Amino acid sequence: MSYVDRLRARERELGRPVRVGLVGAGQMGLGFVVQAARIDGMEVAAIADIAPERGVRAFERAGRGGATTEGDLASAVAQGRPVVVDDALALTRLPVDVIVDASGVPEVGAQVAFAGLLAGQDIALLNVECDVTVGLLLARMAAGLGRVYTVCRGDEPAECKALVDYVRDIGFTVVCAGKGKNNPLDPSATPGSVAAEAAAKGMNPHMLASFVDGSKTMIEMAALANGADLTVARRGMTGPYSTVDDLNTVFRPVADGGRLTGTGVVDYCTGPVAPGVFVIGHTDDPVVMAEMAYLGMGPGPYYTFYRPYHLASVEAPLSVAEAVLDRTPSLAPVAWNAEVLAVAKRNLAAGERIDGIGGDTVYGITDSADAARSGGHVPLGLAAGARVLRDVPAGTVLTSADIAVDETTTIASLRRLQERLLQGAPVRDLIPA
Repeated sequence: MSYVDRLRARERELGRPVRVGLVGAGQMGLGFVVQAARIDGMEVAAIADIAPERGVRAFERAGRGGATTEGDLASAVAQGRPVVVDDALALTRLPVDVIVDASGVPEVGAQVAFAGLLAGQDIALLNVECDVTVGLLLARMAAGLGRVYTVCRGDEPAECKALVDYVRDIGFTVVCAGKGKNNPLDPSATPGSVAAEAAAKGMNPHMLASFVDGSKTMIEMAALANGADLTVARRGMTGPYSTVDDLNTVFRPVADGGRLTGTGVVDYCTGPVAPGVFVIGHTDDPVVMAEMAYLGMGPGPYYTFYRPYHLASVEAPLSVAEAVLDRTPSLAPVAWNAEVLAVAKRNLAAGERIDGIGGDTVYGITDSADAARSGGHVPLGLAAGARVLRDVPAGTVLTSADIAVDETTTIASLRRLQERLLQGAPVRDLIPA
């Protein structure tokens, strides 16, 4: 049965649809609200946004006016009336089944995911920035509590993970998995430098800056590495230009004429591969190679498996269905192989404060978790609000000697718990009573 058929059956059985609480009614959140309204058996029951009027407008765009903003909000949700609040944590106190975080802010994601799991709700993130910082802890917590923690479908990491699973399932070895980047890498990009382009595209300039400076690509590929148990061959990955036809030539080991220094890795490319995702699979079995050649997949032994699109918030509701019906994540860390490190975007002076992802002060670069740990580097997801301890030049991969993380935040607290987890502490000791 399709997910829609199963959602309809669930609604007939329980007398209500799957109730979703959504954090953030910006570009991604609005798309999710409208799309979920088109899926039988699922509804966004409540929206949390620091600007409540955006939540009200999002419900109106989805054909559901008259949102409730005060009074007995839990009763309103139970009665099927749309609710809007200005506090994301208020969603954890409402009778919703799944909380979807579309804020893109690591601290918000950490707060909502942690509180939601403890409240007995499943968590689905359109906030990969949070996942690459504390996702392993959240995934282990969810498993221990009988809940589901997942990164949402529609973004490149989850869609590429589905391709990885497919390639492995048919008996090929995964050489490389990755995505196309649709603009040249410019680590110096800031909200100010991309403001005109952002306005023309109707985007938040901080979001666009995080795309252009490479942070988003680095974050997505780190999430894929951790969710598919792949590795990072070198800091920053390779990032060559490629066409779709050349993917299996470019992303093969150096010894075979490619660009890779290892196999089983994540990477990205510029060029007309975007907005797709790809996996390079390998087999040298002569029978399989002959069959693949007959089927038009080329001579081998390296083969391109390619999905030419990812549909962002349009596909994200599928992760809600997977969580509720199958009790499985679309993508969640199964290992901690990769980190995204904070790099000085410009010269930083002692006493300054870091403004976070897509801002003026730092960008992200992917590296192996081992290299990050041994170098004392600061994860990008912890950088916002950090105090600069000494003058550092642009391009410095920041360490704890360069900046002091704000340890009062939820995400910093969870990160310290995750570090204990990685050192072997039992999950049960990390979950509050």
